[in-house]
Amino acid sequence: MPVMTDTRTVSANSTVENILAGKLHEFISGIPAARVNVFISAAASGVLATCLAGGESFSQDQAVSNSNRFPQDPEDFFVAMGALQGDRLVIGLRNSTAAGIIVNTRVNIDPA
Repeated sequence: MPVMTDTRTVSANSTVENILAGKLHEFISGIPAARVNVFISAAASGVLATCLAGGESFSQDQAVSNSNRFPQDPEDFFVAMGALQGDRLVIGLRNSTAAGIIVNTRVNIDPA
């Protein structure tokens, strides 16, 4: 089961297009189909996430947990996505506040 993690500060009133860009498992490989579970936790309210797999949207600009810790299962579960081999995973973050916010993300990829 591949796992990807990311911790970053999303600047005030800004967007990060894809936090998975450049990571080893950004594109699904080695398995014909996968279930992708996304867990997100922010240090404060005001962070919105968009998740896509293979160009299909599974969430668009939805609020994430503000539990201020590394994401835990199941408390900080955000969305489950289905993906096929070769599909690109995209997780975008948008900070809707006037201050930078730290966001922690964990992505688990399991064979479907």
